[in-house]
Amino acid sequence: MSRSANFSAIGTSTAVHFLLLGALGMIHYNLQETQPEVVLETVFDDEREQEEFTRDLETDPEIAETQNFLAGGAVSTAVGGSGAPAVAQQKIEQSETLKEIDFAVNASNIDLPGEEMIGQELGVGEVNGETGAVVEGYGAALSRLSQELIRLMRQRKVMVVWLFDESESMKDDQQEIAQKFHKVYEELEIQSRSDSKLKQQDEVLMTTILSFGAGIHELTKTPTTKVKEVQAAIDVIAIDESGDENMCSAIQNAVTKYGKMARSQQRQLIVVVVSDESPTDDAQLEDTVEICEKAKAPVYILGREATFGYPYARIKWVDSVYQLTHWARINRGPETAFPECLQWNGLHARHDSQSSGFGPYSQVRLCKETGGIFFMLPGEEDNLVGRPKLIAERKYAALAMKEYEPLLLARKDYAAARAKSRFRSVMWDVIVGLNPHLDNKLSMKTWHFSIDPAEFKKEGFEQFEKASYAMKQLEKALEMMDGVRELRAKEESQRWRACFDLTYAQCVAFRVRLFQYMLVLDEHAAANQLPKDPKHNRWDIHWRNTKPKEPTDEQFARIKKAFGFKGDKAGYLKMLDDERQKANDQFDTVSREHEGTPWDSRAKYEKSLGFEFNFASHFWDPKYAEVGKKIPQKKF
Repeated sequence: MSRSANFSAIGTSTAVHFLLLGALGMIHYNLQETQPEVVLETVFDDEREQEEFTRDLETDPEIAETQNFLAGGAVSTAVGGSGAPAVAQQKIEQSETLKEIDFAVNASNIDLPGEEMIGQELGVGEVNGETGAVVEGYGAALSRLSQELIRLMRQRKVMVVWLFDESESMKDDQQEIAQKFHKVYEELEIQSRSDSKLKQQDEVLMTTILSFGAGIHELTKTPTTKVKEVQAAIDVIAIDESGDENMCSAIQNAVTKYGKMARSQQRQLIVVVVSDESPTDDAQLEDTVEICEKAKAPVYILGREATFGYPYARIKWVDSVYQLTHWARINRGPETAFPECLQWNGLHARHDSQSSGFGPYSQVRLCKETGGIFFMLPGEEDNLVGRPKLIAERKYAALAMKEYEPLLLARKDYAAARAKSRFRSVMWDVIVGLNPHLDNKLSMKTWHFSIDPAEFKKEGFEQFEKASYAMKQLEKALEMMDGVRELRAKEESQRWRACFDLTYAQCVAFRVRLFQYMLVLDEHAAANQLPKDPKHNRWDIHWRNTKPKEPTDEQFARIKKAFGFKGDKAGYLKMLDDERQKANDQFDTVSREHEGTPWDSRAKYEKSLGFEFNFASHFWDPKYAEVGKKIPQKKF
């Protein structure tokens, strides 16, 4: 029997045979078929240490007295997706086509534009919007926005509708914007006085302030030209406790109402959204795009970076009752129409907030299709937690990222395009099949184990069953990917190549980790151990990149008997070492093939985790159980 076959057999059946042949006497404990999604979480796991962040300082806080006209469709600074199908690309420094350049040009065939064409504005709706203008902060974003408004105001009068997200996570952002809001209007006033077209018009810019959460609220009674009224309106934005960010319906309502008003006054309607989350009413995205396109109303969004291949991020929250620290889940991604990464870390759902280098799909697509701009703000969010180690550096290589732009098609078109490719369809099936949000049997415990030995054995049996099931799912996923491996070289999209490379490496690594997970459960159950600290009331499993646990002679004897392994213990341990090395080699391949990208960062992070675990005791404050009771259920 080959080594890989031996490991496969061990991987798919170890849990069951440990239970059937072991002497631990674990009692069967029925698994619940459903498991509620935990939104608020206790923070104690070493895996969850908050990273230190670097802060990009805003270098130009002064009021600009000159301006450059930048069309909404300019993409020279963009980082984001393209609506066009991906084509085969390679890094520029590796391109053969750049080694020899032929400058021979027949100048007689070039038609230069006449004076009447030079400087002509294309106008709203004539070009696609920017998919991601990276800015150093709200000050820089507002300056760029003032340039856009000046460009549009030179053509006609403008009515701008601001929509502010009412979620509590946006409160600090709103205050910062209110403080810097004067910058936009002072710059506009300076340009209006110096621009021959603008100084001939009265009330060229009207402003309306709205806020949204589950509903929409008008904070200015009527559109105004007074900056103080605008700032005062921002100051009274309420906090919506529902946790809903119905951005799409808010935009539809705003465009419907103020679009009529703008047309009657012969004004250009502009919508500016300030939000740090993906919309809750995302299903209305395409309707929103259509309404904005019909009204010729470009949408500009000041938003945050999407979580890499995952819908959620985590923010830190301290409750007002007991001052306990919680992690609250927010919608912050993914950067694509559907996730193109595993939603699983090998034991349970991901809990990280790794940055993707792109904005959330819904927001970026809306800006692109309507001719606006998505302003991607920096990530110095003090309350954002769960950034994995080795991913503290947010700024990926711009040149490398250009090859990995998301495909910003409508979701139905994206799904149709994916279905035409066997390679992409298989990868999507793997992602869905290993999604713990869809299959709770993939969610194993790593914390809150009982300190009572008898109760621990019940919990241990439950986790063994899940681990055995997960092993089988991983074997299935690897077989599926091996079946399309030859198609990888023919795949045009670097994103999907990277998806294959990282997912394959993760599946190999997760298989080894699950085996170690089962060993540490078996060992701890057999020890009947109590915490050394009498105050401790829970056991946790901690990730440790140390020497892997070896099966005891008793465990190895059971493994050998169960699987018919012909070698000795040394041969068995070498087989496990080979599998660990294979996983690390696969991660190195990902980093080499996709250097300077989120896939590279993720591979380095996964490799840094290693494959080993150990139990450690801790004190879990019983007051955490009061969430939803004495501690109000918090939604962001």
